[in-house]
Amino acid sequence: MSSSAEAAVSEVSTAIETVSPAIALLDAQGTVVGWSQTAQQLVGYSAAEAVGQSAAVLLVAADDRAKVSQAAQESTLWGRWSGIARVRHRDGHTIDVRLCVSALSGQDGPDSWVVWATEKASLPAWPAGATAPVPLLATLLLTSRVPIGVVIGDTHLRCVRVNDTQGAWDGTPLPLWLGRRLTEVAPGTGSESLEARMHQVLESGDSAMDVDYQTSLPENARNNRMLTASVFRLDDAQGRAMGVCTVSVDVTDRRRARERLAIIGEASRRIGSTLDVMQTAQELADLAVPFVADYATVDLAESVPLGKEPLAHLGAQGDRIPVLRRAGLASIHPGSPDSMFARGEPAFVSPISPFTSVLRSGKSHFVPMLDTSSGTWLDYHGAVWAEKIREHAMHSLMVVPIHARGVVLGVAVFVRTEDPRPFEEDDLLLAEELVSWAALALDNARQYVRERSAALALQRLLHPHRPTGGSAADVAYCYVPTDSYHGIGGDWFDVIPLSGARVALVVGDVVGHGINAAAKMGQLRTVMHTLAEMDMPPDEVLSRLDEQVIRLTEAESDPRHPASTAMTATCLYAVYDPVTRHCVMARAGHPPPAVIDPHGNVTFPDLPTGAPLGLELVPSSP
Repeated sequence: MSSSAEAAVSEVSTAIETVSPAIALLDAQGTVVGWSQTAQQLVGYSAAEAVGQSAAVLLVAADDRAKVSQAAQESTLWGRWSGIARVRHRDGHTIDVRLCVSALSGQDGPDSWVVWATEKASLPAWPAGATAPVPLLATLLLTSRVPIGVVIGDTHLRCVRVNDTQGAWDGTPLPLWLGRRLTEVAPGTGSESLEARMHQVLESGDSAMDVDYQTSLPENARNNRMLTASVFRLDDAQGRAMGVCTVSVDVTDRRRARERLAIIGEASRRIGSTLDVMQTAQELADLAVPFVADYATVDLAESVPLGKEPLAHLGAQGDRIPVLRRAGLASIHPGSPDSMFARGEPAFVSPISPFTSVLRSGKSHFVPMLDTSSGTWLDYHGAVWAEKIREHAMHSLMVVPIHARGVVLGVAVFVRTEDPRPFEEDDLLLAEELVSWAALALDNARQYVRERSAALALQRLLHPHRPTGGSAADVAYCYVPTDSYHGIGGDWFDVIPLSGARVALVVGDVVGHGINAAAKMGQLRTVMHTLAEMDMPPDEVLSRLDEQVIRLTEAESDPRHPASTAMTATCLYAVYDPVTRHCVMARAGHPPPAVIDPHGNVTFPDLPTGAPLGLELVPSSP
């Protein structure tokens, strides 16, 4: 939605929130029997003046009276009507209003009516293309197609009249509503709070807007409904409170949509925080519980490097079954007792299980009501596996493939146990959205692990395997790359025997990371060997090495991508002569070496820094 549309929606919402609809209660003949303070504010008539009068006298045009009369008769069949009419204010001027009429059932036989109205001019047009959630009053006043529940309560808040819509939401027959309070009929979340607001409205006369509460559906219903209600006081002919009118709208789908958007937003912040495959899988499982499921696992196939030994295949009856490794695990129960496999362990599956079919087809497996009886695929996993599912009352299942770039990386499993609601299609869409987000992070991690492994293998191949200093020096070395994304690069070291029992010690670093830096490091190491055998002073060796770096860069240069072929490096070159016991050093942009004497004291030689190689700044020897 554009910024202009957003601004328009904001203006409409603000205007709507400042408008309270006028509420009137009519009997079967259309006579006013209850009048709200908001009705008096709209048309100017007090409760004493309006109660006992026909509501039709307020309508200015005969056509409007006929239209409303006909609509009222038709409304007995389907319960609700909405339209535009012109009413007469007490001081004589006319007002265009939007009327909404709903039929009510009560204990005294004939149907009655509840009417709510608002001045048409007070509601700006809802902007075209606006996608923002519509507030309750906008739903009431801007459209007649949304079901609206109405309950009329007496001064003890006992229901005396109710419409069909309200009864349909909580599955309670209308006769059972009558004579009971809201907390008795719908003892769900928020009903106590709403009833407390009804008390306040009854005492003060001030309306209460947008109060959330939840219905309590029968056990065989799919789930409870979230409602938003507004409460208005109704007065009798003497101006005394005769009860309250509660008008409700079902906002379940709207709230769920907001919750799903919030979860997806949370996924963008929490999933893929590192390039570690196991960590990314665990982040997906942690987000899924409890937002989506009571129990969730993430199992990755052998195509995904996990930083451990390669996964094997398990053969069964001549068929190859993929072995998964449990990379993510989360449960509402501490210690995850509902899991057969611990995190990091292989997770074996049978050839006919939905996990295998998901890996092969790349399509999700959705089971709203899980069949745990004997003779199902659960038996092929073994009695212990099936018993664990039954023990923890796993009753709803979703298995979602994790795939990226056309490769199935594994499966994510979502299960409900204590939450009695079965998964719905919307839950599957949300799960697939979360898995897609995680799959992108997992694929990035997979690519990184592969590149890192290849670069590390190349580094190890190019490094000296058994460096020796001959009779000149005892050599000990340790090369440990970091675990960060930028850990594998062009670092190298070497020990080169020279004539006269001398030995050359080399430490260098090609700027960059990954396989390209490691390959360039191999080139420089070969050049350094050739230059060292020419028996030149260290500073001249570095000068010649700088020339070679520049030539290599020019030979590989790509005008379209100059940064991809540029080579810069640092190097420290030292030659030790055991006869004279002198060590001559030179460095090109590299840190100086640490010298440790027999007493353990550490010093750093004061060497000129020198410019890095490849920048054409290393001075040539005369």
